Parts: sequence; structure tokens; C-alpha cells
Amino acid sequence: MTRRRSRPFKRLLIANRGEIALRIIHTAREMGIETVAVYSDADRDSLHTRRAEIAVHIGGPLPEESYLCGERILEVARDTGCDALHPGYGFLAENAEFARACVAAGVVFVGPSADAIALMGDKVQARRAAQSAGVPLVPGLVDAVEDRLVLKSKAEEIGYPVMIKAAAGGGGKGMRVVEKPSQLEEAADLAQAEARAGFGDDRIYLEKFLPSPRHVEVQVVADGHGTVVHYGERECSVQRRHQKLLEETPCVALSDELRESMGNSACALAKGVGYVGAGTVEFLLSEGRYYFLEMNTRLQVEHAITEARFGVDLVAEQLRIANGLPLAAVPEPRGHAIEVRINAEDPVKFLPALGTVSRLSIPGGPGVRLDSMLYQGLTVTPYYDSMLGKLIVLAGDRQGAISRMRRALGELRIVGVMTSIPACLRVLEDPGFLDGAYDTGILETIDRSVPEDVEDLAALAAATACYFRAVRVSQDADVTKGREGPGPWVLADRVQRLRTRPR
Repeated sequence: MTRRRSRPFKRLLIANRGEIALRIIHTAREMGIETVAVYSDADRDSLHTRRAEIAVHIGGPLPEESYLCGERILEVARDTGCDALHPGYGFLAENAEFARACVAAGVVFVGPSADAIALMGDKVQARRAAQSAGVPLVPGLVDAVEDRLVLKSKAEEIGYPVMIKAAAGGGGKGMRVVEKPSQLEEAADLAQAEARAGFGDDRIYLEKFLPSPRHVEVQVVADGHGTVVHYGERECSVQRRHQKLLEETPCVALSDELRESMGNSACALAKGVGYVGAGTVEFLLSEGRYYFLEMNTRLQVEHAITEARFGVDLVAEQLRIANGLPLAAVPEPRGHAIEVRINAEDPVKFLPALGTVSRLSIPGGPGVRLDSMLYQGLTVTPYYDSMLGKLIVLAGDRQGAISRMRRALGELRIVGVMTSIPACLRVLEDPGFLDGAYDTGILETIDRSVPEDVEDLAALAAATACYFRAVRVSQDADVTKGREGPGPWVLADRVQRLRTRPR
């Protein structure tokens, strides 16, 4: 049981960057908590370094030189007098040893215990915990296995196709689908090699492959006084390479009975492992049944749509719980919320894109929220994840949320860097998505191509902009209104409109 601290947190170190660092800063400031930001060489001019009360440089541009340097980050926390540390998501957020080091250093880790992180971060142990809590599992092996004969026997028992997974896996690494017996041994070898290289742990296990599942997750929050609650579910089936692109809540595929059962299962698992803090229990939904997938022991990127629908601040709840306070009551949900991730990437091939944001226009209006690291002049580097931010909308119903998101995406203008906006718009126009009849394979069936004339116009706009920058035109207004035709910003604006218009 967590004891309440004698006084509230005074200063919070944020061991992260970009939009999540800004998100935490906003809540901390509202709660009267000073913030300390850390930054790498590549992030010297990032917004989170300007918004925090204190910003400290911690190393080179590569994550292993900066945001993954736990000892250096803790040194900053001690030197700046921080009594708590929020890890955000990614980097060290699910690193049990780092959480343990924070406690040893006398700094409160805003998250679950190191033991809970280690337990649920191991897929095999997590499956055992889910089984003990009575949560449905995909048929397969609960324990890791080395013996290829055991793998073969179990695969034949549950029937092909099967999925081989890394025990320490995540993000699609160490996973192989096996369609027939002759592929099993090679797939196991490849999964083990990838797991060994990616996680330093080559343990694997096996489960039944569900060919067209939906990915549904439940937001759980638990305090140190024995209370565990959930804030509904999120549909996360729009994915590319096991990375989410669009999320919505509630999930249209769940009946009231399934929704209640899934929420109860998520709470039972959290309670069973002694979880304290905010976390997400993920499930696969197939043919009217749900199965445990994994538990993420941190805040999720898509937490914002839960906040929108329930009118709650999950970061504030995290900080309250870390301070030993009991959970606030769960509000009644309202409406329908959708989030899309704005990534710096080619919207057709989903490959990372680099560049400098030369023009930016932010959407507004009721029910629209943009959590982002964007600003005019931002240079997108190759060192970190491609996500620039996420756009969130809330409306009275699903159709209203879809219409609002389309409008907001049309108003979001980012010139200078390719983004995932066109791909998100294609999803919002897809008949299967509109009907709510989609699964994790939806992006494989959608035409994400961009017309060649748009690409040509984009090249023209970029070249024109470069020309005017080279000759140092002093006033954008004079360029835009010049007698010889539209300036680069007008051309770029037209490009963005063509890229985002519905087809």
C-alpha cells in the first residue's frame, strides 16, 4: 500500500521529449509543480526545453547518448532538486531497472513498481499472470519453450496458422506467422535471432494465429489503496507494421456484455499483479471473443481520446497516485472520440521523412485538440520516432467525430515535411471504416497513393520556396501579393489542400 507523502511534489523531471514532455508540463504547471526538461543535441530548440522552468542538456543526438542514459538523467534530477520523475512513454518508461534506480535515489518514479514493470514486460510471465486472473488467453503455450518437438506438437494440437513470439518482445519484433509445419523450425530460428538482437533475450513461445482480429485495449488506473478502475476501451486496429495510426473510443464492435467483461478482466489482471498507476491491458477481439495480448505499464500515446471522452486528466491522476492519494471517481463517458497520429513519414510507403517545417497552420473549433511538438522552423531529424503529434476530436457520436476529424485534418497544414495526414484521410473515407467493419489489416486494403500532379506541384512549391529564401526576400507579404504570381507559401498551401482533400 502506498503511503501519502507529507507534502505535494515540488519539482518534476520529465525523462522524455517532444509532445509527451509538453503534455506532462501542461498538467504539472496546472498543479503548481515546477518542471525540469532534459534534451539532446538534436533537441536544443524543441518546445519542451522552452516550456519547462529548467532545461538541462544531457548528451548527443542518439537515444543511447541522451534519453536512454538513466544515470545521467538521475544525476540531473538530484542536481535540480526534483522529488519526482515522469518517464512519459518510450525510452526508459518500461525499464524496470531505471524505475528501481529512481527509488534508490530517493526520486519518486511516476509509474508502477519496478516489479510490476518487469513482470508485465515479460510476455510469458504476463500470460501466466493473466491466466491466474482468469483472463482469456489465445490458445497456445503459456511458458517459453526451446524444444522444437514441443513447438511442433503444440502447433499441431491448436492447428495452423500459428504465431511464434518473443517473450521479451514488443513493436512486432521477434514475431513470425507460420502457415504450415514445414515453416515452423525456420520461423522459430528467425524469431529467436531477432529477439536476441533486439532484446538480449531469445526465449520464444507459441500461440494460435488469429487472421483478422481487432485490437482493443482497456485503460486501467490503480491507486495504492487497493482501488482499481477502468476508463473504457479504445479501438486501435488501424495499424501499419504493428504501429498504430488511428484510434477511437468506444469500440463499435463491442456489445455491452463484452465491454463489461473486458473491463472486468483488465481490472482483475491489474489487481492480481498489485499494479499501481496508469496502464493499458490490450486484447485481440475475434469472432465475438476477446483474448489477452499484453499489458503496457505506462501511459499510452492514445490516452488523449480517453481523456476527451471521460473528461479526465490521466497525467494528473498519475501524479496524484504517485503522491499517495486515492483515485478520484470515474466520470460518465460522453460522445465519441478519435485520434490520428501525425507522423513525419511518406504516407504511401510509411517510411520516415525528414525536413524542416516551413509553414504551419493549426486547426481549431469545438472538440478539437492537438498535442504536438510542432512549430514553424522545426527540423525533423532521423534520431527519434517519426511522430510529431496527435490530433484528437470529440463529438456527440461516431459520424460526428469522423466529420470533425476530416475537417480538422483539412485545416492542419504542415509544409516542408511529408506527413501521414493523407493516409489518415484515406482511412476516414474507407467504407469498411465508416461501417465500423474493419480489423488490423485495414491499411493493406486502402489505396494510399497520391496523384502525380500533386507530387509535381509539391516539387514546384519547394523549389520556389528555396529560391525566395536564397535571395532573402524581406517580407513574406510582398512575395505573396507580388504581381508575378503567387509566392511560395501560397503554392505550398495549395499543395497541402490537394494532398488532404477527400477523393
